[in-house]
Amino acid sequence: MKKSILMFVIAIFSISTMAQSDKYVKAMEANLAKFDTVKTTAGFIDLSNAFQRIGDAEKTQWLPYYYAALSLSTMGWTDNGIDKDANAEKIKALCAKAEAIDYNAEICAVVNMAATQQMLVDPQNRWGTNGAEATAAMQKGLKLDPDNPRLHFLQASAVYNTPEQFGGGKDKARPMLEKTLELLNAEQVKPLYPHWGKKQVEAMLATYK
Repeated sequence: MKKSILMFVIAIFSISTMAQSDKYVKAMEANLAKFDTVKTTAGFIDLSNAFQRIGDAEKTQWLPYYYAALSLSTMGWTDNGIDKDANAEKIKALCAKAEAIDYNAEICAVVNMAATQQMLVDPQNRWGTNGAEATAAMQKGLKLDPDNPRLHFLQASAVYNTPEQFGGGKDKARPMLEKTLELLNAEQVKPLYPHWGKKQVEAMLATYK
């Protein structure tokens, strides 16, 4: 009798877990699809909030907080009128929530972008602070995952946009972009996991033709 009750409890728990997991996956897929359509600052804020609500509800999933941060990071590149410092601090706070669940290279990439966006407000005066923070995030990420395509893309992009007299330039960035594309093409993408970067790399490589 006790064995039957135990089996019944396990079965109910399994069904409940599967239903919760299915709800989580569907919510994530619905919001991930919006990345292809959101174009406005308000849209990215709404998207970030939606991912954060998923994270708050799930509590053990790092991806919702990651995508909440990535939404604001994307907004940071597209809207020059926002307060870059305030936005970056929100991004880093979301990354901290994700890191508390699973510290990994993908999160480091978003921290790197947030710090870079702050540094670009005043590169000359912020290189030693926000620039150093961006570099530290990059180094930590590459230590965790040396072949992470997002990190390689960010490195190549930084070199691409740095003038030649300061050690950058398109010629120096080209082999880095080509390597990044190879890493992206070889990447084994898991459901819901980050896989962005290929469109950006291909667009940059197209400027060499």
